[in-house]
Amino acid sequence: MAKFRAMTVVALAALAGTAALAGTAALAGQAQQQASHQGHQQMEAGSVALPKVSALVESYPATRKAPGIVAVVGVGHSSVARQAGALAFDAGAPKADGNSLWRVYSMTKPITAMAAMILIEEGKLKLDDPISKFIPAFKNMTVLVDGTKDLTAVPAKTQITVRHLMTHTAGLGYTIVTKGPLLKAYEDAGITPFTSTTQAEKELRKVRPATLQAFAEKVATLPLIAEPGTKWSYSIGLDVLGAVIEKAGGMPFDTFLQTRIFDPLKMRSTYFTVPAADAARLATGYAFVGENALPLDAGATSVFLQPPSFPYGGAGLVTSANDYDRFLHMLQNGGELDGARILKPETVALAMSNLLPAGVLYPGAVPNTGGAPGPSQGFGAGGSVYLVDLPGGPGKGTYGWGGAAGTIAWVDPKNKLRATVMVNYLPGDRWPLRTDFTKALYADLLR
Repeated sequence: MAKFRAMTVVALAALAGTAALAGTAALAGQAQQQASHQGHQQMEAGSVALPKVSALVESYPATRKAPGIVAVVGVGHSSVARQAGALAFDAGAPKADGNSLWRVYSMTKPITAMAAMILIEEGKLKLDDPISKFIPAFKNMTVLVDGTKDLTAVPAKTQITVRHLMTHTAGLGYTIVTKGPLLKAYEDAGITPFTSTTQAEKELRKVRPATLQAFAEKVATLPLIAEPGTKWSYSIGLDVLGAVIEKAGGMPFDTFLQTRIFDPLKMRSTYFTVPAADAARLATGYAFVGENALPLDAGATSVFLQPPSFPYGGAGLVTSANDYDRFLHMLQNGGELDGARILKPETVALAMSNLLPAGVLYPGAVPNTGGAPGPSQGFGAGGSVYLVDLPGGPGKGTYGWGGAAGTIAWVDPKNKLRATVMVNYLPGDRWPLRTDFTKALYADLLR
């Protein structure tokens, strides 16, 4: 097991999402005028002046912080892209653009959560349904007495609910944050729902459950770190939620996402398994070791070209900046885009509100990822939420999440603003991209 941990230390980090929220204060008149336009329009590169954002984007490949970077900013009903560099440091690598493919890891979580909200809207799920209604193995969970010592546990007083899974309050663990005997138990049971490299994948598949339902049932055999509904702790909750969606939705989890979200939104570059024909669009994933960026997963031969053990609702998707912008645009519009209605406005508002159980606080940063805590934040359906307006910053209701490989995504419905930034390197907080991008965008929009 020590050898396994050493081999996959970088890979395990790839599960970590960061609280990558950003935003802006009330937009100038231009954005208000654009709000009356219909449809999802891609602006010409020069039609919106974003000088500071452009300079920041161009600086990343220029200073070898990343081989390439793409940022798509949505203002009102339109979007503008800024990109620089290529998909790898290799000479002749394809240029990065809005249709390039990136590992978004934990930016999968908001999509999974919104899939559950579809079922809640349809009455097939309820926020406070016990998940044992769909996966009976979760009916009699246990809670660790002292996780630093051993796996001694007592019966849980409360059942895990859909709300708990969405908000990381179920008491479930995660290999990137769990410690002690429970971490070893997770590893031994193959509770590692992520894909990183071909070498790591070969080892993980020796013990990982082969199906989503088998994975969830295996999770149910392990003790919880806390009583459900009492503590926020980053977890595999969204992966287990995928298994609940599969049962409640009456179809495979990945099929549900494809038919209910990706196809209607015309997200044609979003995959759990990247087709071979699209391999040339996939960025190479890098890992920084000291000052050197080492190729971890080359795009042309990526492990993401092979089907995963099962679709990972917490960290499994590869997508483009343009596709993720369409998902955010739908949320910004209250659940609709280009005539496709995914959710009702009131369902979107609920999803992007503070859904934490009473008395539970969101700490504002994910441990060990470098995410900066934000003031007055709560947690909604798979992402953090600002509870107040910040002067010159996010509007109340700004919702989003990030990925371990440096990706950022958030939507500020109040100010009709959204942003997606794509890079692919580990650790994702190697550079202060989230902070720097936020500052640059504020400066450009408020100038």
